[in-house]
Amino acid sequence: MKSKVKRFGILTGGGDCPGLNAVLVGAVRKAISLNHKIVGIRRGWAGMIEKDVMRLDRDAVSGILHRGGTMLRTSRTNPCKSKGDIQKVKKDYRELKLDGLICVGGDDTLGAAYKLFQEGLNTIGVPKTIDNDLSGTDRTFGFDTAVNIATEAIDRLHTTAESHDRVLVVELMGRHAGWIALHAGLAGGADVIMIPEVEMTMKEVCDIIKQRHKRGRDFSIVAVAEGASLGGDFVSKEYPRDEFGHVRLGGLGGIISEEIEKRTGFETRTVVLGHLQRGGTPTAYDRYLGLWFGARAVELADAGEFGKMVGLRGTKFVAVDLRRVKKLRTVDPKQYEAARIFFG
Repeated sequence: MKSKVKRFGILTGGGDCPGLNAVLVGAVRKAISLNHKIVGIRRGWAGMIEKDVMRLDRDAVSGILHRGGTMLRTSRTNPCKSKGDIQKVKKDYRELKLDGLICVGGDDTLGAAYKLFQEGLNTIGVPKTIDNDLSGTDRTFGFDTAVNIATEAIDRLHTTAESHDRVLVVELMGRHAGWIALHAGLAGGADVIMIPEVEMTMKEVCDIIKQRHKRGRDFSIVAVAEGASLGGDFVSKEYPRDEFGHVRLGGLGGIISEEIEKRTGFETRTVVLGHLQRGGTPTAYDRYLGLWFGARAVELADAGEFGKMVGLRGTKFVAVDLRRVKKLRTVDPKQYEAARIFFG
């Protein structure tokens, strides 16, 4: 007996991320193999509220695998901000005659997917964040690309720091989790790494730098996650916030740079990588991971396993309850303490 042709929607929400287009390719190719159809929702949850859609088929996703960003575009719209928006999403879901909605995003996008699942929509999650901080999966696509970009930047900064006898503070992404700073800092040979999970005082930072100078190393690299813990809260409550209530971070590197120069007398400069970390061409690994995340998401939807997220455990793809996304996956302080042998 021929199986029913199902119609699934897919959206990409939150910040752009290397590997998003690979997810779309994987989802479309898997849907075609199962004789199902995929509808692309433009601009994330904003597209579900406004019913901004496009058809996704083999031709639509041809040639996008290697491209960064997302062909569907994205937004930080919160569909659960009001009952009215929730009703609009539910109405459009019905009018589009969807059998399921695949939501590709981070904790905010997937948190909304879970709330809408509770509202009766058939949602499936795909974990997406360069920060690698989503629980339920060992790895998120985009992280590998971000670490490679950050590592290359630190590599390049070594020559400038050494040539000018400077301390260079590199501010990296990482609101609550220091995965990028830790991995790129270690791989790039940073002399100090500062992350949100473990508080580090300015005295500790400056002592490490001073010790290097005593050994004749007249330059240093300090890798700082944007949400690093520094013996106090440097994020003003007056900073702008997004639709999910998150403070838009940035500027901690500059504060640390000023403190280092004031306390040590060494010339210090700041480099903020910002959006460079999540732009451009994804690495081979992120393309590979994205393809399989997209394909597995369609498999879950086809099997009716809604309210789930695709996760990676070791080398196996698994189905994880969307409720688990609420808890962030952060760096184990013991792992950070073990890495201190590489500082200085």
